[in-house]
Amino acid sequence: MNVTSLRAAALVLLAGVAGTAVAAPPVYNERPATFTASTAEFDFTRRIAEIAMRDGVKLHTVILVPRGARNAGMLLTRTPYDADGLTRHSASGILGAALDGYDNMSDVIAEGGYIRVVQDVRGKYKSGGDYVMNRPFVGGGLNPTRVDHSTDTWDTIEWLVHHVPEANGKVGIIGISYDGFTALAALVGPHPALKAAVPMNPMVDGWRGDDWFHNGAFRQQNLPYMLEQVVTRANDEPWYSTTRDDYDLYMAAGSAGAAAQAHGLDQSGFWRKVVAHPAYDAFWQAQAMDRILAARPLTVPTLLVHSLWDQEDIYGAPAVWQALKDKDGGGMLHLVMGPWNHGQERGEASEIGMVKWGSDTGNWFRHNVLIPFLARNLGNDPTVPDVPRVTVFQSGTNRWQQFADWNAAGSGPRRLYLAPGATATFTPTGGAASSADYVSDPAKPVPFRARPTLPTGYDGDRTWPMWLADDQREASGRTDVVTFTTPVLADPVTVAGTPMVHLNAATSGTDSDWVVKLVDVYPGEVAGDRRMGGYQFAVAMDIFRGRYRQSLSTPAPIAANVPLDYRFALPTVNHVFRPGHRIMVQVQSSWFPLYDRNPQTYVANIMLARPADYAKAVQRITVSGPQQSFVELPLAGGATQP
Repeated sequence: MNVTSLRAAALVLLAGVAGTAVAAPPVYNERPATFTASTAEFDFTRRIAEIAMRDGVKLHTVILVPRGARNAGMLLTRTPYDADGLTRHSASGILGAALDGYDNMSDVIAEGGYIRVVQDVRGKYKSGGDYVMNRPFVGGGLNPTRVDHSTDTWDTIEWLVHHVPEANGKVGIIGISYDGFTALAALVGPHPALKAAVPMNPMVDGWRGDDWFHNGAFRQQNLPYMLEQVVTRANDEPWYSTTRDDYDLYMAAGSAGAAAQAHGLDQSGFWRKVVAHPAYDAFWQAQAMDRILAARPLTVPTLLVHSLWDQEDIYGAPAVWQALKDKDGGGMLHLVMGPWNHGQERGEASEIGMVKWGSDTGNWFRHNVLIPFLARNLGNDPTVPDVPRVTVFQSGTNRWQQFADWNAAGSGPRRLYLAPGATATFTPTGGAASSADYVSDPAKPVPFRARPTLPTGYDGDRTWPMWLADDQREASGRTDVVTFTTPVLADPVTVAGTPMVHLNAATSGTDSDWVVKLVDVYPGEVAGDRRMGGYQFAVAMDIFRGRYRQSLSTPAPIAANVPLDYRFALPTVNHVFRPGHRIMVQVQSSWFPLYDRNPQTYVANIMLARPADYAKAVQRITVSGPQQSFVELPLAGGATQP
């Protein structure tokens, strides 16, 4: 049959079936068209609200109301980490179980009978609008829109107090890390119904000592967080790596900028801002929350929560305390500092790494400080007593203390001198100047922890939350780390406050990083816990980029081979070096791959350094004479016991 005949036959067939309905395929599907979950046994109801902001953008908000709630306070968290996921932690009809997880302290919420509200910030997950990392405030020159986290919080609270009939009209805001930043942002022009704020481990100043930089040194291991958080709405574009050891990954890349480009992060607007602002210029200063809040009255009862071994945001909460404490005439401001890593206070916290505290310090904090604070400010009983102004855990003795102020006057600071012969002493050496020397080689940087260096994070076998409590023996045995150690202590040495580094040092290069660690060296044998024999427990550690010696905002080359002074603070401590222990100070010039390598040759922007820029340098720490290096240890008094 030819083509013409085939076409004719097809036309006849079509004509024969014209007007005849084609039979529908059989239904073969077991899924209902819609599904309604049975919640009859739930002890809470779940509501979803898409709350309109003043610019018309709607923010996805989950509201969990305890069954039978009446006249209840509301506890709000604003997050970029998925409101739906944070309120469906487990398949349970019990509110406390559904909320167990990040930013949710189920015992606090359940015992308080609070209405739990969790909201996606604009531009993340199911909320509308555009996401900007730590969106700057309106009016500061960095935000061209008319909305920020302060206005979004105000608009959210305004909606909640008019649309949640079970509530008593009082709202508290609580959050950890980024969500701690949004809790602080709520204090900028706060809504009248905001009656309590609990910023926990908040992001405060990304350059001075929180997520992005520490004293100018760039924290390059946070590049994966930058990518995952910014480039998609739902954090569904991961940082791909075929290398288990981050040390190898970042060494192969070269500079932080090269690592970012290799993973596509250079497409991110936030990364381009970071590269454009490596110094502490107006860009960073205008976003520092301690500066922003210091310019405003504090009208909301606020509980700052700080972790003394916070591996991510160790700068923020103490900085806000210092900025606000002298303005607090109305008793609004409170501070808690516990022996935790980042956010550990929300759960069981009887140890950090190998170091044990002898009690669950997280549970103690929640039931003795957080629950009473919220009950007083969000509940309906005005007779609930206020919590102490300052509550701090003292490591070494492993007990809680209460203060009327932090850094209360004691016997004054005490200088711990770095001395010849790898010794540390409370008496200056005097005599002629001498130095302790080492060679810093960017081709073999000092690991910030024992390798393999696993990526940052909280999943699988990643041990990121514990690195600040790592045994420092791995570093102290290297030739590019110098150590200074006291004799065995006969009497306790109590340190409370902010240790200050006074380092006098010379480098053969034209730029240099200085890492200083204050370490508690345990006895060779520890009764009842053999694993702690000889443990080198870091009490406080930090890094300083030498180009900012004269000005944090204006970098400058270092004069080669000239002893110069470097002065910077270590993180806040409250620790007792016990008899039988020793105090050690370690000094080194790299802390890799947590921080990018300093080329040790001055370049305009270290994040864009080329392979040829990296060079060895001879480092000389002054250990005697008029410019002898020392660490100033703050000694405080005025404590009472809970």
